[in-house]
Amino acid sequence: MTRISVKVDGTDYQDEVEPRLLLIHYLRDRLGLTGTPVGCDTSNCGACTVDLDGVSVKSCSVLAVQADGSEVTTVQGLSGNGELTGLQRAFHERHALQCGYCTPGMIMAARDLLRDNPHPTSDEVRHALEGNLCRCTGYQNIVRAVLDASEASSAQEVRT
Repeated sequence: MTRISVKVDGTDYQDEVEPRLLLIHYLRDRLGLTGTPVGCDTSNCGACTVDLDGVSVKSCSVLAVQADGSEVTTVQGLSGNGELTGLQRAFHERHALQCGYCTPGMIMAARDLLRDNPHPTSDEVRHALEGNLCRCTGYQNIVRAVLDASEASSAQEVRT
């Protein structure tokens, strides 16, 4: 067993973990944060995308011991007081989901894009999300949602 210390969604945790335990299983099974789904377990689908020290990563390809000393944000840690973030609201308003399985990973990857590029083009959104698979939507509404969130944040910047 290996001792790790990690901050997840603003809460500090210290645990003993098997060195081979994947971050996705630590989040879901140990911490009970089931908002991040297990997709393919091979890093192909992106459903398990989380933020690790400011970078989106597929948590099925990161060991929990690699997150030692790091800060992890899951989709559950995005909103405060039960309110949706602008990006989450845009996904809802644009109907950018059907079954919802890929949605947490899509939101986390889109969040990473918007953090680095607050005003992406449609092609830039598609490129940023190409590591996240959706089998239901055809991606059009997902791209529109990300662009809407970008525009909404631009309007917010102007108002403040």
